[in-house]
Amino acid sequence: MAPFLSKRDLQFQLYEVLDTEALTSRPRFADHSREVYDDVLALAYNVADKYFANHTREADLNEPHVVDGKVKLVPGVQAAMNAFRDAGFFSAHHDEELGGLQLPWVVMQAVQAHFQAANMGSSGYPFLTIGNANLQREFGTPEQQRKYMLPLLEGRWFGTMALSEPQAGSGLADITTSATPKDDGTYSISGTKMWISGGEHELSENIVHLVLARIKGAPAGVKGISLFIVPRYRVNDDGSVGESNNVVLAGLNHKMGYRGTTNTLLNFGEGGETVGELIGEAGKGLSAMFHMMNEARIGVGMGAVMLGYAGYMASLEYARERRQGRPASAKDPNGPMVSIIEHADVKRLLLRQKSFVEGGLALGLYASSLVDDLSTGPEEGRADTALLLDLLTPIVKSWPSRYSQEALSDAIQVLGGAGYTRDYPIEMYYRDNRLNPIHEGTEGIQGNDLLGRKVTQAGGRGLQVLVERMTADLQASEGLDGVAEIRAALQTAISQSGAAFTAILGRAAELGPDLYLANANSALEMLGHTVVGWMWLRQAAVAARALPEAKGDDASFYQGKLQAARFFAVYELPRVRAHADLLASADRTTFDMHGDWF
Repeated sequence: MAPFLSKRDLQFQLYEVLDTEALTSRPRFADHSREVYDDVLALAYNVADKYFANHTREADLNEPHVVDGKVKLVPGVQAAMNAFRDAGFFSAHHDEELGGLQLPWVVMQAVQAHFQAANMGSSGYPFLTIGNANLQREFGTPEQQRKYMLPLLEGRWFGTMALSEPQAGSGLADITTSATPKDDGTYSISGTKMWISGGEHELSENIVHLVLARIKGAPAGVKGISLFIVPRYRVNDDGSVGESNNVVLAGLNHKMGYRGTTNTLLNFGEGGETVGELIGEAGKGLSAMFHMMNEARIGVGMGAVMLGYAGYMASLEYARERRQGRPASAKDPNGPMVSIIEHADVKRLLLRQKSFVEGGLALGLYASSLVDDLSTGPEEGRADTALLLDLLTPIVKSWPSRYSQEALSDAIQVLGGAGYTRDYPIEMYYRDNRLNPIHEGTEGIQGNDLLGRKVTQAGGRGLQVLVERMTADLQASEGLDGVAEIRAALQTAISQSGAAFTAILGRAAELGPDLYLANANSALEMLGHTVVGWMWLRQAAVAARALPEAKGDDASFYQGKLQAARFFAVYELPRVRAHADLLASADRTTFDMHGDWF
């Protein structure tokens, strides 16, 4: 079996591009060192390889199903959860007094990348739990944290986020789940939630649902939504698990991918009362949930990257081993066949994958480093950091979801007919990743978020910070050997993107909100490609500086980085102009289409 990620690339991204080791100068990470981070990453690889990768295909072929009223999973899932818990990864980024290691978030994302690449289905359970605990750490009362968060950090209980409903989908303003106040300060929860990943299983002692609901009498729309902690089993005063809280499994959804993760339809208040506790302020549930959702959006983007990465590694190994055909210049039909990696079109397919997945990994880790800067970086820079992270979040979620899918399509193409078979894992990765363009908000939602909110918030300061950082890296890379193509292409893309945003923003009042947002997807594509071009410039600059002293495998590694950056510049960044033109002109093609013309 091919390795599911490149340890060398992860080291390059963390230490050479991001200088993660420098975080140890900050008080929170003062007891850390590169050796500590390397040991943590090695542990993650070993656990992912031994306990997660070993049942990936088995879980895909044997979906969760109900036996005697309980959800049954393949045995390897429980063993994986136990190993993840024993390694301390549920709490690794939390304070030492909470049992954590105070790991930087960028290191934690690198840890999680191992599990996402090894087994996307099983990785969903702990990552939802981690996100749930993070939200409680931010908004929960001390008593709620003691009662619900600590068991999550210990890995004894698992967590979910319960937003969508059958009739509402992504339109959360239309949810109907209700919360009726009780005399003791708790609430009676009633309603149905759909598409709840990890919503029912026997992997943990309890499941803590974070549920969006509307308190009786609250106004319609998103302003009337609150957030509630709703456990599967009620919790006794001493913290032990009590009786059923009447959260009832109404059915399992069967998706084309992520088959190892239970996906559920849940009824709250069926057969008895479901009791929940308000977390955060009443009427501000959506803003609280966005703390977990934005974290999940970065996680979805990273998950997409790692599926694409695993596919790239598998197709690369196949291309090196598979012998077929001869060079066009070979005249002897009886001459030896060559490895298909020698054929130019296979190199194109592999380079395209490399440019997408290594560019996407750089983007996800960069965004994760901003999370660390926001909490532990210099105070005077945090406002700009927050705006930049907000601006990048829809891109981090959407760009890898789309372009890892293209990478996986190319990986299948490298294998030819074998790529469609279950003898190789790529068709499974392809199915798994197809969910990511939908998870945590579709591309349409992310485009509207980018153009409708993120580009304009704080007077456009987030976009200004982005341009300043890209410009600084362009200036710093001037004169380096091997980076001319990516520098020139990025400069052009920045200019085209800036002009397009200026044009559309200048006409916003004239166009009205509907036409203004009609080409929001082009804004997402345009800025996404530009930002990933920037990620490739950053990688190319590091490689160019290191190459003169590099030898052997290191020299080949850096040459590969420069060639992939050149590929992205020549083959991919020209796409920016088409989207910039559509956005700047406020093209009406889709806006003017009538439903009855289809």
